[in-house]
Formats: sequence, structure tokens, C-alpha cells
Amino acid sequence: MTMEFRTVEAETSGDDERRLLVWKYLDVGLITEVEPRADTQQAAQDILNRLKPESNNVIAKMTIAGFYEAPVEHDGIDQSCETCVYFQVHRRYCELPEIDLPVEPHWSCRLWRI
Repeated sequence: MTMEFRTVEAETSGDDERRLLVWKYLDVGLITEVEPRADTQQAAQDILNRLKPESNNVIAKMTIAGFYEAPVEHDGIDQSCETCVYFQVHRRYCELPEIDLPVEPHWSCRLWRI
């Protein structure tokens, strides 16, 4: 039990450091591909295919996924991380394997899904 607790604690600590890094990139004005949104399965798959080779490149993942520091209104819906199926609430994390980054609830990306 103690070993498991330490793993979660270390994971959370690492998440916070990575979240700060992501936030800094957004804060300095990293230009990302917010549009077009992944409205179709094919559009989503095209984005995912571009993301796969970038698994260790945070800037490329943010750019291709279209990270944005606020919800994006699209088709009458505010799309934010906190309303996305890939969002882990307690960890504040995007569990989509191709993204695999800590996020804030009010952020958004173009792979948003309900």
C-alpha cells in the first residue's frame, strides 16, 4: 500500500511540473492549430496520426492538438477539457494516449469529445 501511495504522489508531483511547462508555453503565446476541430472520425484520426510520432515533444503535441487556454465554442458547445471524455478530473490530466499531458479544466483542444 505504501509503495502504491508513493507512486501516486510522484506521479502527481510530475504532473504539476509538466502542467506548469504547458501553461508557460500557452502563456508566451504558442501558436496552435485550434481549427479545424475534429468533427469527424476521419479528422480525428488524421490529427492522431500526426501526434503519434511526437510522443516526447510537448510543443508539437500542443500545437497539433490545438491546445488553447480557454474553452472553444464550436457548434454551440463550449469545448473545454473538463467536459471532455478524456479528462481525468482528480488528476487534471488528458488520458488520450497521443496527448498524455496534464491539463487545466478550462483549457481546450481540438480533439474534444463528449
